[in-house]
Amino acid sequence: MDHAPLSAWPWENLGSYKGLVHQLWYSYCNMLFITRNRWILRQGINFKQIDREWHWDNFIILQAFMAGMALLSFPFLTNLPLWNTKGIICCMVLHMGISEPLYYWFHRLLHTQYFFSHYHSLHHASIVTQPFTAGLATFLEHLMMGVIIGIPTVGTWLFGYGSISLIYGYILVFDFLRCMGHSNVEIIPHALFQIFPFLKYFLYTPTYHCLHHTEMNTNFCLFMPLYDSIWKTINNKSWDLHKRTSSADFVFLAHLVDVMATSHSPFFFRSLSSLKYSFKLFLLPMWPFLFVLMNFSWVVYKTFVAASYNLRGRLHQTWMAPRYGFQYFLPFAREGINKVIEEAILEADRMGVKVISLAALNKNESLNGGGTLYVNKHPNLRVRVVHGNTLTAAVILKEIPQNATQVFLTGATSKLGRAISLYLCRKKICVLMLTQSSERFESIQREAPIDCQKFLVQVTKYQAAQHCKTWIIGKWCTPSEQSWAPPGTHFHQFVVPPILGFRRDCTYGKLAAMRLQKMLKAWDIYTMERGVLHACHAGGVVHLLQGWTHHEVGAIDVDQIDVAWTAALSHGFKPV
Repeated sequence: MDHAPLSAWPWENLGSYKGLVHQLWYSYCNMLFITRNRWILRQGINFKQIDREWHWDNFIILQAFMAGMALLSFPFLTNLPLWNTKGIICCMVLHMGISEPLYYWFHRLLHTQYFFSHYHSLHHASIVTQPFTAGLATFLEHLMMGVIIGIPTVGTWLFGYGSISLIYGYILVFDFLRCMGHSNVEIIPHALFQIFPFLKYFLYTPTYHCLHHTEMNTNFCLFMPLYDSIWKTINNKSWDLHKRTSSADFVFLAHLVDVMATSHSPFFFRSLSSLKYSFKLFLLPMWPFLFVLMNFSWVVYKTFVAASYNLRGRLHQTWMAPRYGFQYFLPFAREGINKVIEEAILEADRMGVKVISLAALNKNESLNGGGTLYVNKHPNLRVRVVHGNTLTAAVILKEIPQNATQVFLTGATSKLGRAISLYLCRKKICVLMLTQSSERFESIQREAPIDCQKFLVQVTKYQAAQHCKTWIIGKWCTPSEQSWAPPGTHFHQFVVPPILGFRRDCTYGKLAAMRLQKMLKAWDIYTMERGVLHACHAGGVVHLLQGWTHHEVGAIDVDQIDVAWTAALSHGFKPV
């Protein structure tokens, strides 16, 4: 494809170098306990935007090159004083009097047909702005941005008032304000402009710049709306929208897995979080820092936003509870973990969230009875608490061949194991339930219709399944235990983490999931592959879309399995 002059970066393939200001802003935007309901645009960002902004940091290389050339050309710059008060005043005058109007008119030029189609359209392709969007522009645009930055810094030096603090401070504040404007989180209280009305002409807000990305030909200023007001390009909605707040309709409450997996969260690196998780050797030096962070999160235990997407005009978010997988198995940690989950549920209730779905160990039976603890403790909750396992059971059951007459089930007395057993026995399929507890087996068997109870059979050893080719794994299975399966066996799974496939003459299924890709307008992070949700996550989404008003906690209602499956298909979900 032909490129206009200076529309591509000479070092486009050199890789990524992260800017601290941009990364810190991005982390801030995903901290629920700070941003709360101050998101401006309700939809999340899509994978195309993440891929398009992958090399957002190209300008950092350019600025370093320009700074290096300046030092080589003017060696006396290395002898500048640390501080000069007059220089600060001079820099502000040059910025307000030259850089601001120059940027305004250059920005107006970029919105003309030729320059927009060949250059500026790249930046405007991101409707839902993020701090990284601030760095997304063509080579020509950042060359001009370098000139705009250079006018106050070099000009101050020419007047004899230059200082080291001025140069670094101005560039830092410049990047800070650029990231703020693209953050999609409103941090400037509207009350500030009510007390000091003149301030709204000297400092833009994230809402103000967001309107430029959504309605294009308004709000062209760099940081000062004064120039939009002078040249009559200010958007009339700017101040009214600044008052508005927004909140999610659906929340998926997940938790951290392990120390290294933390780096996969967009709280750290959005680029990594947009890729399927795998161990990265270059992240190993971060382990000490992540370990310290893990211990710090034990004390400061607020949840944070990890992902967001928009579905049929409703904002869906994934919140992360700052607890790691192994901590859920520490007896002394249970009370604290339950407190974290409970506070997240109450926070969602205050914010007007319709459904909150508990993920993975957040709904552990031994921890909180699959969410029952919170519903019983707070009977007046407006938010619906769900575990989503009804749809998980449905996905697993629909994978079983229709001609199957016998299945072998481990984890048979767990929440999912119970539901799967009772469903299959109603279909006249023999279920070999692996359990050492006759009491728990008999309790489940009594729940089955009398004429179906004979299809539930207790077994205590893996040898009992040596002629059964349909294994449903709900408990970790060692290689020696897998060896009892006959050749051609398929291992269906709902155990976390999934078992390793040691048998080459057998096949192994993945964890229950559903595809949502074609339904999404935007999506931010995933733990499987793009466009795929864990079945329990999908179950919570279906609960919202159906408008169901009941809590889905505790034991799975077997009668609702087919209902949940049909509802999921009706809303466009597809099995993976």
